[in-house]
Amino acid sequence: MMQIKKYLRSNLAIAIILPLFITACNSDAPVLERPEKVYYDTAQRRMKANNFFSAIESLEAIEARYPFGRYAEQAQAELIYAYYMNGEDEASHEAAEKFIRLNPRHPNIDYAYFMRGIASYTRDKGMFARIFKSDLSNRDISGAKQAFGELSEFLTRFPKSQYAPYASQRLIYLRSLIAKNELVAAEYYLKREAYVAALRRAKYVIENIPNSSETMRALKIIRECYQALGYFQLMDDIESVIEANGGSITETNEVSSWNFFSRKAPRPNQN
Repeated sequence: MMQIKKYLRSNLAIAIILPLFITACNSDAPVLERPEKVYYDTAQRRMKANNFFSAIESLEAIEARYPFGRYAEQAQAELIYAYYMNGEDEASHEAAEKFIRLNPRHPNIDYAYFMRGIASYTRDKGMFARIFKSDLSNRDISGAKQAFGELSEFLTRFPKSQYAPYASQRLIYLRSLIAKNELVAAEYYLKREAYVAALRRAKYVIENIPNSSETMRALKIIRECYQALGYFQLMDDIESVIEANGGSITETNEVSSWNFFSRKAPRPNQN
């Protein structure tokens, strides 16, 4: 999909530029370059009108024709947003990576780290949608794990960023998704009496995804594995933890108007 959109944009640009080039050649008149600010202002108008496809054209023109211009860095940040809002998650992720690499001290650097994780979070949403209706043990959620890692890095680097609350909400959901995936696999192994494999999956949840909605489920699987393997002292220790929590462990629920499947994101600050 991303390649199709890029192809359409490039061919649209050729269709616009080619007649102008032919006219200029026939008339021997100089071809006048549009000022950088014209491209930037055009991009702003198009984004306000939710015409992100055309806004991307203007922003890419700034990046290509004025790489060291006044609006170059801001255009790079705006491209992260425009790609994302146009449904081009892979391009948005790549643009965020590029911005981080080229502008490590820019005022919008926290935005780039944030949107990198959000783009990973949504680019496999079709896969995530299928997960909710099918067996998690048969699905690859590497995209979710990548988003979890990237958003965790963002919060570590920029805990006071204006985007931190959004990232925290996404992490709650991702933590639950990853834990469910691991435990569906653990239960699969448990039914087949592959206790070591089941134990490994359940312990991963306890050790790497603490306080998720699946914590108690993981503890019960661990208890069953220890019992089957004859590790009765360890089984008793886990039983004590389960009893101490009354058979359930409360997790902070995700409350947000920003639905996972919505195509919404904040814009970068203008500097």
